[in-house]
Amino acid sequence: MRPAPASRIAAARSTGTAHRTPSTPADSDPGPGLDTDLGAGPSPDPHPEPDPHPDPDQQPTGRRFAGVATMIGSGLSNQTGAAIGSHAFPVLGPVGVVAVRQYVAAIVLLAVGRPRLRSFTWWQWRPVVGLAVVFGTMNLSLYTAIDRIGLGLAVTLEFLGPLCIALATSRRRADACCALVAAAAVVTLMRPRPSADYLGMSLGLLAAVCWASYILLNRTVGRRVPGAQGSAAAAGLSALMFLPIGIAVAVHQPPTPSAVAYAVTAGVLSSAVPYLADLFTLRRVPAQAFGLFMSINPVLAALVGWVGLGQNLGWTEWTSIGAIVAANTLSILTRRG
Repeated sequence: MRPAPASRIAAARSTGTAHRTPSTPADSDPGPGLDTDLGAGPSPDPHPEPDPHPDPDQQPTGRRFAGVATMIGSGLSNQTGAAIGSHAFPVLGPVGVVAVRQYVAAIVLLAVGRPRLRSFTWWQWRPVVGLAVVFGTMNLSLYTAIDRIGLGLAVTLEFLGPLCIALATSRRRADACCALVAAAAVVTLMRPRPSADYLGMSLGLLAAVCWASYILLNRTVGRRVPGAQGSAAAAGLSALMFLPIGIAVAVHQPPTPSAVAYAVTAGVLSSAVPYLADLFTLRRVPAQAFGLFMSINPVLAALVGWVGLGQNLGWTEWTSIGAIVAANTLSILTRRG
C-alpha cells in the first residue's frame, strides 16, 4: 500500500480503492465550521483571490486528462516498483527490501511533511505509532506474499482491505451483491489444490487487514495532527523500527550493489512517485474517478507480474481478479453524490 496523500485519498480508498506508503493525513480539522459563520462573517471581498485548490469536479477537460494519465502512470509505477524489488529477494529477502523501502518513504514524507515532533501530545502520538506499525506490517506481509504467490494474486488479496471497508459500511443491496461477488472470487482464488500456498495467501490477507486498519488510522491521524505531519512522523517512526532489521539483514546477508539498487528503485517507484503523483492527481479528478482507477491496481499488478516476472496466471485466477475489480467498480458507480 503506498501512502495516500490527502483526505480525498482516504475517502476514495474507503469507497473501495489502492497500495501502498503512508499518506498525508485525511480529514484534518479545518477550524471553525463554515456553516456557523455564514450570517455573521465579513462582507465578501470584491476582488477575491483565485482558489489555489479548485474543485476537481469543475476542472477543465485537459487538466482532468492529465490527472487520469497521472493515475495510470502512478499505478504502473507502484506495481513496477514491487516487481523490480522482487529481483532483490534472493539477496536481501522480502524483509531487507521492505526495510529499504521504508527508508525511502521516510525520506520523502519527512521532507514534505516536516513534522514538529516536539509539539506532539500523547493523544496525537498514539494513532501515529499505530499507523507506523500498520504501515510496516502491511508492506512486509505484502512483499513476503509477492515472494510466495506472485505479484498479481498478492495485490488482489491486499485490495480486499479497502473493498471490505467500503462494503461493510454500506447497507445498499447493490453493495451486498458486490460483497457476494468478491467473496466468491476470493474463495475461488484460495480453493484447495496441490500447488496452493496457503501461507502466502494468508500473508496477502494480512496485508488486506493492515490496509483496512491503515485507512481507519489515517483518518484518526488526520483529525488529530495538522497537514502531513502525522503521516510523515509515522513514516519516520516505521523507518526507525526497521533500522535494526536492515542492519541485521546486511550483516547476515551482505547486500550486492545490484540488490541495493533494486530495493532503492522499488522504494522510489512504489513510494515516492505514487505519493507525489497522488498529490497532483487529486486536484484534477473527482474522488470517485480516483477510486475507479485505483480499482485497476490488481489488474496492473497481474500484467506487470506476467510481463516483467513471467508469473503466468490461469483463466480461473484472471476471472477472480476481474470479478473483484468489477465488484469494486460497480459499488463506486452506483453510489450517489
